Amino acid sequence: MEWISELFEQYGYGVLFLGLFAESLAIPFPGELAMAISGHMAAGGTFHLLWIMLVSYLGAIIGTIVTYVMGRKLGRPFFDKYGKYILLKPQRIDTLTTWFAKYSDKLILVSYFVPGLRHFTGYIAGILKVRSRTFFLYNSVSGLIWVILYVMVGYIFGNKIELLLHLIAQYSVWAVAGGAIVLTTFILVRKNKASLAAWARSRYHRLFKLSADSDR
Repeated sequence: MEWISELFEQYGYGVLFLGLFAESLAIPFPGELAMAISGHMAAGGTFHLLWIMLVSYLGAIIGTIVTYVMGRKLGRPFFDKYGKYILLKPQRIDTLTTWFAKYSDKLILVSYFVPGLRHFTGYIAGILKVRSRTFFLYNSVSGLIWVILYVMVGYIFGNKIELLLHLIAQYSVWAVAGGAIVLTTFILVRKNKASLAAWARSRYHRLFKLSADSDR
């Protein structure tokens, strides 16, 4: 933790932007720890909380957009050949492709909270030609929740950062997945409201008719 604090003292907000941008490209950087430490420093008055969130968010989002464009433009053959240099070997591409096939593009909504997925989400989404609008929306929402959560952990809890990061890593995936399911259900219900209403009316009339026939 000390070396990250020293970087913040020397280079300020630039550490967060460049670090999270690099991490999105699958270049090793402890993004979650860095955000938590910066949040703790904001509580002490060293940084401004909203600036930390904004800079972190931009670094992460711009980085994943770059990787999405790379995946879409360069395609699977390029990463089969050169992906090993960012630990994106063909076996990992196959695994993540299977995940996308199983959970669809909704996987992007929890990508920031899944170890081994966050760093490669953009590449894989681009390779699989996920719609740009869908990727940008889901990536933006997931990234925003991720940034706010880890910055606020440091801001509120300070010296207990490492313990809390461990707990978040254990349970955040399930929490975000549950939220994604609720959101998806809400969207589907709203989108098919007329059909659901018609189905409910038909069921009601059928039950009413059966009840009336039984009373005769």
